[in-house]
Amino acid sequence: MDQESTEHPAPRQAALAVVTHLRAQGHEAYFAGGCVRDELLGLDPGDYDVATDATPDRLASLFHGSRLVGAKFGVVQVRKLGIWTEVATFRTDGSYSDRRRPDGVTFSDSQSDAERRDFTINALFLDPLADREDWTPRPDAAPIAGRVIDLVGGLTDLQRGVLRAVGDAHQRLAEDQLRALRAVRFAARLGFEIDPTTAHAITEHAGELEGISRERIGGELRRMLSHESRARAASIMEMLGLDGPVLEERARGAGQHHPRLAALERTAETATALAAWSADRGHGGTEEDIAHAARRLRAALCLSNEEQTMLSAILSRRLDVIERFAHMGKAGQKRLASARGFTDALTLVRAERGEIAAQVDARVAELAAEPGGLAPEPWVTGDDLIELGWMPGPDFARVLEDAYDRQLEGSAADRGELLEHLATLGVNKGGRSSDRDVGLPGSG
Repeated sequence: MDQESTEHPAPRQAALAVVTHLRAQGHEAYFAGGCVRDELLGLDPGDYDVATDATPDRLASLFHGSRLVGAKFGVVQVRKLGIWTEVATFRTDGSYSDRRRPDGVTFSDSQSDAERRDFTINALFLDPLADREDWTPRPDAAPIAGRVIDLVGGLTDLQRGVLRAVGDAHQRLAEDQLRALRAVRFAARLGFEIDPTTAHAITEHAGELEGISRERIGGELRRMLSHESRARAASIMEMLGLDGPVLEERARGAGQHHPRLAALERTAETATALAAWSADRGHGGTEEDIAHAARRLRAALCLSNEEQTMLSAILSRRLDVIERFAHMGKAGQKRLASARGFTDALTLVRAERGEIAAQVDARVAELAAEPGGLAPEPWVTGDDLIELGWMPGPDFARVLEDAYDRQLEGSAADRGELLEHLATLGVNKGGRSSDRDVGLPGSG
């Protein structure tokens, strides 16, 4: 068995073992990219990447069982200490005819590798085997273990809180326009400002996002909206003119507020954040508008059926809370309060109409305190109706709805009383009751 731990140590230790092994074999090897950036900022990197002068073939010979996941681009996954680490050979990229990946690469050195990366703060290397260095761009950042190798001015930008493209910003964007959205995500998450030259290039090329795969755009937007910095990300996108091509609607312009987006819980899901952003942008005023927005966003961002359904539900429940809740009967209020999307919708209303939200909160708490709560198990089922002589037909569901409303309203004291009421309804052989005997209560 390989000397791999079954306890799955931290990814940093696995990457350190990879670097150590490569260096012992005479190769240059460093931590690279986002993990270096995050360590310098006192953040916990999600994973660690290694950059080296060893070619993919050499990596495969040095690490048994390696995965040649992207050997064409110099990327290999190697396993040490029970963890897979991505290792990339230093390279220079060729042209990007598909505006996503280079048509070809040339294996090179660390300088060339740094110069082909997107932003200076992502183009730093770290020698983890060197002595500890003192680097405290933030008061809470501890000294890191290792020596930083900065070939493109990333340390200065990191200390100044600036996101800047490596080299010519126009060229970096031409290689992959999705880098414009990555710039927004990094700036929002880290609290950085985008360098004016880079920002100008992003704005100038914003329309080119329309040529990027909607799936890729949707994936990048999900990453933004899944983070608590989502409101700032939306503001930056609008400031740079990216919101129009991303959402496939008219650009909103800079200086707009996002109170609903900012009010969301840190763990809010994509559909909830999209609903909040849509409401902040003035959408969702009518059911027709909600349906249109949901269809458009599904196409623009490749939303799943589940995401589209949830987006529509939240925006619809928001309208219900603002316009209808106060006028509903008890059964209608209980149904709405237990409906899908209600909690998230109330969060949006709380950010825009605090007085309405407070009233709804109080009423929901009152209803929840009643016996059975907001959504008790129904006392009557379809089997009960069949036993009473009903045959499945057009009125079957209506009678069950009527029965449940009576239960929620409290107009029937218990199951027995409710069954007695149903037994008094006229039933014909086709399973339909007379019009005068069946009616939905005025629950709103």
